[in-house]
Amino acid sequence: MKLLFLDQTGKSGGAELCLLDIATAYQNSCLVGLFEDGDFRQRLEQRKIPVQVLAEKAIAVRKSSGAIAGLLSLGQLLPLIHRVAGLSREYDAIYGNTQKALVVGAIASTLSRRPLIYHLHDILSPAHFSRANRRIAVWMANQARLVIANSKASRAAFIEAGGNPALVEVVYNGFEPEAYAVEVETNELRSSLGLTGRFIVGHFSRLSPWKGQHVLIEALQYCDETVSAVFVGDALFGEQAYVQQLQQQVQQLGLRDRVKFLGFREDVIPLMKLCDVVAHTSIAAEPFGRVIVESMLCGRPTIAAASGAAVELIDPGVTGWLTQSGDAKALAGAIESCRKFPTEAAQIAAFAQQQACQNFQLTQTNAQIHQHLQNRLSPVNYVEKAN
Repeated sequence: MKLLFLDQTGKSGGAELCLLDIATAYQNSCLVGLFEDGDFRQRLEQRKIPVQVLAEKAIAVRKSSGAIAGLLSLGQLLPLIHRVAGLSREYDAIYGNTQKALVVGAIASTLSRRPLIYHLHDILSPAHFSRANRRIAVWMANQARLVIANSKASRAAFIEAGGNPALVEVVYNGFEPEAYAVEVETNELRSSLGLTGRFIVGHFSRLSPWKGQHVLIEALQYCDETVSAVFVGDALFGEQAYVQQLQQQVQQLGLRDRVKFLGFREDVIPLMKLCDVVAHTSIAAEPFGRVIVESMLCGRPTIAAASGAAVELIDPGVTGWLTQSGDAKALAGAIESCRKFPTEAAQIAAFAQQQACQNFQLTQTNAQIHQHLQNRLSPVNYVEKAN
């Protein structure tokens, strides 16, 4: 099976890391087309996955953009669409991994008469997308042969927005548990970060308003003074103003000695294992939440906001803690519970690790995707489903 994967960014976000794992299974029969250059291209090349940067500059349309911005971007999109259409004739299907990739891939699919696959990594709701972008995404996705949703929450939002339920299959992101099982000596790392003797709460995500880093900063003021927060990740997609807002919040609350912004880091697993707790604080529904599963695989007590797919990943009191989205005091309460009762927290984290190893195996994820692709791309099966 030959696949032309498309992704709108050259930066390594959650959707891109998922695509990296999927494309690895097809590395001898695929091409990944990116709409901008960046570290994601380098990751693909390291895996020996064929990759091309197909556009000279990033597409200007954002999730919040309206119809006018979309129309103005057509001049930039047309050459890209024609290039993708030409490339796709050498492949069995076009696999769009992001919303902009969906738009380009859907039109190119019509031109080249190659079936379209869409991997939905988003919650298509007003909290994430403008009305115009939701309509475009749903209309384009409904032209696909298959829509792979990364959670039940993503599937439900797609259908509620007008998506065809017959197209959608839910496949959770996959991981390689053995990569997270490595023993890490954290004392030196703690010392190098000036965190010796501190109770560390880790937050791993790009710095973005909807990811809710400000909620954790607010929660710190209600926690014991030994509690510090470490933020791993940087701003993407023009969100630098939020970074300044977070820094101002830290100053105003007098928390400068208890908060560290580490920026983008490659050593995510050692940093996770360094933490006493990992917090996931999205204030809008989370489409999946890779960090939640990664924290579980690292054996860390995990606290998440109870919205979107987080409620699918965490069984409260059994595999982690869920708090009301945006509720800083409730988050502080969960953090303090883990600090005051470390034995109970460790037991919950150990069971969560066991469950995550069983439920989010990359081999299972890739097998499910391959089976869905075979089912939907087979001419006989497709005709039967259409009838």
